[in-house]
Amino acid sequence: MNFDALIIGGGAAGMSCALVLGSAKSKPYAENKHIAIVMHQRASHLQSALFNNVLGLAPGTLGMDILDSGKQQLKDVYPHVNQIEKEKVVSVIKTSEGYTVSTNKNSYQSKVVVVAVGYTNLMNIKGLEQYTKPHPRAAVEKARIWLENDHHLVDEGLYVAGTLAGWRSQFAIASGSGAQVATDILTLWNNGKHTKVHDKI
Repeated sequence: MNFDALIIGGGAAGMSCALVLGSAKSKPYAENKHIAIVMHQRASHLQSALFNNVLGLAPGTLGMDILDSGKQQLKDVYPHVNQIEKEKVVSVIKTSEGYTVSTNKNSYQSKVVVVAVGYTNLMNIKGLEQYTKPHPRAAVEKARIWLENDHHLVDEGLYVAGTLAGWRSQFAIASGSGAQVATDILTLWNNGKHTKVHDKI
């Protein structure tokens, strides 16, 4: 399958990115765009998270519940965003048309790719090795990594979001990072004119 944007990772950063991209469907520059997210969540830090300090979330909210409710929100509100379930990305290879993203089951083509998986050194997606460096905002002994980037842009058409972008492991930071990447992609689709998407009463 071919996509205009393919997000890898169904955690806070990945789902935030998908929600913002999905919300732009009515805009002329985004109405015909094909968007997908690989929803692999097993390694997400949200699996064991408990939130008492996040604006807008009720104290005691569980990360595992956000993973479930986020998927449902994306499905209910922006069903045109393709959720790819039960697949794990094994490689991201640059091509003349964008990127070939291969999973343990399928292969996809996308003009833009967003990598939004966790920042542990267990991340071993082939094709990303050249960008992988020690994380600049994590304790050295934890051996965290990041994909070296300039304001989330790793290479042409390749973005990174969340902790893997070099940010600290806080839910609000990861979510904001994913939303920022989405607005960067929308700006790209809008021929470089800065843009964002707001819902209003």
